[in-house]
Amino acid sequence: MSERAYVREVGLRDGLQSIAEILPTEQKLAWLDAEYAAGVREIEVSSFVPPKLLPQLADAEAVVRHALSLPGLTVSALIPNLKGAERGLALGVHEMNFVISVSEGHNRSNVRRSTEESVEDFGRVVALCRTGPEDRRPRVACGLATAFGCTIEGPVDEDRVRRIAVEVAEAGSDAIMLADTVGYGQPAAVERVFRRVMADVAPLPVAGHFHDTRGLGLANVLAALNAGARAFDASLGGLGGCPYAPGATGNIATEELVHMVEDMGVATGVDLAAMIDVAAEAERMVGRELPSQVLRAGPRTRTIPA
Repeated sequence: MSERAYVREVGLRDGLQSIAEILPTEQKLAWLDAEYAAGVREIEVSSFVPPKLLPQLADAEAVVRHALSLPGLTVSALIPNLKGAERGLALGVHEMNFVISVSEGHNRSNVRRSTEESVEDFGRVVALCRTGPEDRRPRVACGLATAFGCTIEGPVDEDRVRRIAVEVAEAGSDAIMLADTVGYGQPAAVERVFRRVMADVAPLPVAGHFHDTRGLGLANVLAALNAGARAFDASLGGLGGCPYAPGATGNIATEELVHMVEDMGVATGVDLAAMIDVAAEAERMVGRELPSQVLRAGPRTRTIPA
């Protein structure tokens, strides 16, 4: 499998939104700089949600402006609605990530509207982003949360996942993300759904966003790789979890994802040793032990000691 995989760091958004303690802006910028120095070239740096809902991300503008100063870094941000897209456009982010939950119950819990209403809002976001100059037009991606199950509603119909994926593709999405928000996915289902959705929306790229809630995060990455996916979200140290989904624990760890795929012969462009150091520093910043096993054990050695 001598190809390339693209790693997008989401710890600064998806990771930090899961903790109550406010990380100072200067520490976020240090985290960002360290990952950039380690070779990460796509980072979801924040979310344009009202500060009263997520005080942890109230400094979104400052973090985005700093990120945009780093040459060659694709700066992305999560947008919950049209107002968030307006903030992203004003700042000049390179990619805006709009999230729709396949589960009706989770969508109402997360953004206070129906899934159908979110699909309609996504169409308006795409239209807004296309009004700007073509050379400054941001990429608009749509993440389908709870694509493999939901703690509020339970199993999710795979045909519903496919239908919503087609709807957002037809609305003008530049990419689609299938997200196992609460860790209900298992490899057979992940590979099957990825293959079907990728066929439905081709040639749009389909990426993966997995949580390690039940220890299957990297197994699900492998299943998606086998289906042809080559882009994945991950969070430094495995920090993360959706505050609006009961039971949702941490994302897959960035350094564990890099370790696995690089060991398989899939290049990421990320310096694993440097990433482990960054994860250790992030652990110190947040003041808690992070779940990453690679952070604890380090990469496996290539030779057997005498």
